[in-house]
Amino acid sequence: MSQSIKKNIFRRLPAFLRYSAAVVTVAAGIGLFTAAVQPTGNEALAQGSDRTAGRTSGQSEEDRRRNDTYRFLNLFGDVFERVRAEYVEEVTDQQLIEHALNGMLSNLDPHSGYLSEEDYKSMQVQASGEFGGLGIEVTMENGLVKVVSPIDDTPAYRAGVKAGDTIVEIDGDQVMGMSLSEAVKRMRGKVGTDINLTIVREGAPEPIRVKITRDVIRLRAVRHRTEDNIGYIRVTTFNQQTHKGVREAVADIRKELGSDLGGFVIDLRNNPGGLLNQAIAVSDMFLDKGEIVSTRGRAQEDIRRDNATPGDLADGLPIVVLVNGGSASASEIVAGALQDHKRAVVLGTPTFGKGSVQTILALPGHGAMRLTTARYYTPSGRSIQAKGIEPDILVEHVAVTEHRDVGYIREADLQGALDRRARESRDRQDEEDKEALVEDYQLARAVDLLKGLSLFTKTVE
Repeated sequence: MSQSIKKNIFRRLPAFLRYSAAVVTVAAGIGLFTAAVQPTGNEALAQGSDRTAGRTSGQSEEDRRRNDTYRFLNLFGDVFERVRAEYVEEVTDQQLIEHALNGMLSNLDPHSGYLSEEDYKSMQVQASGEFGGLGIEVTMENGLVKVVSPIDDTPAYRAGVKAGDTIVEIDGDQVMGMSLSEAVKRMRGKVGTDINLTIVREGAPEPIRVKITRDVIRLRAVRHRTEDNIGYIRVTTFNQQTHKGVREAVADIRKELGSDLGGFVIDLRNNPGGLLNQAIAVSDMFLDKGEIVSTRGRAQEDIRRDNATPGDLADGLPIVVLVNGGSASASEIVAGALQDHKRAVVLGTPTFGKGSVQTILALPGHGAMRLTTARYYTPSGRSIQAKGIEPDILVEHVAVTEHRDVGYIREADLQGALDRRARESRDRQDEEDKEALVEDYQLARAVDLLKGLSLFTKTVE
């Protein structure tokens, strides 16, 4: 490595570290859980790190640690210079440094990483509710891309991609060796273009190949309808529109059903999460008091607690929360808070188990870094990370098999039999109900449960 480059690196290093510490200090004021050791003094590092690294006798632990840091940075500089000079293809300094930054962050855990300016802008667009792509939330696991959940009514959802699928190839290229941001960038592209994914699915004998056409992904965060006297609220993501959408859904359902309203189903299945403040706001809508979630960082004092404010938008009506393996992060916060306060029955299958906080730190002129800074805990102190939320009632998503009638003739089958028209009307309704059950068995069980609770409540009153 040339002496001029070494000198430039080490001349700037103390200032860089002081700047980093200053950024962390300011960030801590807005709830970031990050610590840094600020260097003291202004050593003449331009003389080279080898000599400083050799002075260990009589040095403090902090001095030795700092000298070790300088030695490894010198190693980085040597490798950087060698790659610039001898790599088979020409690469820019910016590319090398961005790859190094991403490698440093992505090797910490699957959710940390470096975002280029382009990636950072894409992330901001996604949070606002509209972007281009396939419509899947993904993470990195064992060097491969794992689907957290497909987003409702998107190309990936319509192509049959499922939560838990592992993507092993993108357009014939092996995913192993790609970073998460690189894989995501490969899956995004011009609207209307095709992409071929090779997927490994648990229980499938062979890899599955799917062809998906990219489209503009418009995230409709909240949808709602009524099921008899039950209000159904589907929350697909926690973006900037979610809290407002849930509030409007509750108001519309109340207006439609009035005093007949017997309860609410909040469907968080295949909801990959999103914004923490939106998860807290949605939980608060159905809780009168108590803790919603706590976030705990590395240091003992790095604890933030968010509490509910008075007022229950559902006025105490029973609630069932639907979850599955595609429910992650913010979804798990809502399910865990309502479950711990016994405000809702959680029904379905265990959730994904993403209970970590990622803080986005903007790097002016250089994109941003996404760093895991804390873990989520439910009001009872349960960690969500890698454990998820266990449902109160375990209900697998299975198809209902049709009961085969052996063909006995009954009184009601005879031509002109009394009450035959009424029976035919009931048969049509039964057929519609049966189709709904086959389509969504978990929802059917949730509605049945709420009807029973509603009937019991009215009987007691």
